[in-house]
Amino acid sequence: MIGRRLRIDGLARAGAALIALSPVAAMAAEQPRVASINLCTDQLLLTLADPAQIVGLSPYARDARMSWRAKEAGQFPQLSGLAEDVLENKPDLVAAGSFTKRATREFLKTHGLRVEEFTPARSIEDIKQQLRRMGELVGHPDRANEQIARIDAAVARAHAAVAKRPLRVLAVARRGWVPGSDTLTTSLLATVGLGNAARDLTGRYGNFKYGGFAPLEAILSIHPDALLISDPGEHAEDQGRALLLHPALERLYPPSRRIVLPERLTTCGGPMVVEALDHLAAEVERVER
Repeated sequence: MIGRRLRIDGLARAGAALIALSPVAAMAAEQPRVASINLCTDQLLLTLADPAQIVGLSPYARDARMSWRAKEAGQFPQLSGLAEDVLENKPDLVAAGSFTKRATREFLKTHGLRVEEFTPARSIEDIKQQLRRMGELVGHPDRANEQIARIDAAVARAHAAVAKRPLRVLAVARRGWVPGSDTLTTSLLATVGLGNAARDLTGRYGNFKYGGFAPLEAILSIHPDALLISDPGEHAEDQGRALLLHPALERLYPPSRRIVLPERLTTCGGPMVVEALDHLAAEVERVER
């Protein structure tokens, strides 16, 4: 009986040792705990990391207007954005944006924390690169590859929808702001084959390469097939919103000629681009020319 018990105990210890040394266990032990202090890195982290890896998210992670995964973000600690707050949580690394307050980033680095900075994604390729990078950082490159495959499929679906109804679109936001060529919105239009009417503003109404405010008469003069907006609201809560509800624009561009792409789908470049592309394809099929 004693000999049998010793054999069983020995097998149990050997089994435990094998589990401890297995690749899966080693990988789990190496997966870092991450704090995000940027809205866009929040979205990457929520998509690719295990919940146990997420130390905390930025102050904007729960803002449903801007955050694509606001609901899921509610289950994680909300960081104040201050460096001291991050230090208290002792993460293995910090995910930040390149425009996150420089003093905060430098303070964290001087206190020994690894800070990984992400620049704003302005194209589909940028998004793919950032997914790969975050996937490697959190130890889940397979999940990143899955997201990239979903993006490629969404691009194909949107391109097929636009091919049936090619439109010349003007993206316009509050106060008549028209995004420049080096923006995610403009890149999405080009990727799926939509014409960008903003090109017709350059020269006649200023240089819109980097974006700019287009007066009402400029928007009307170039006659786009449709306007691309982020908010279909019918009330002007302030002067910035009022231009989009001007009677002249409402007459020529009623809801049936307005493509709505919610802000939460374009504020950041990331996995939400799949939903953005599918939404864009559906809107193209809906609008009148």
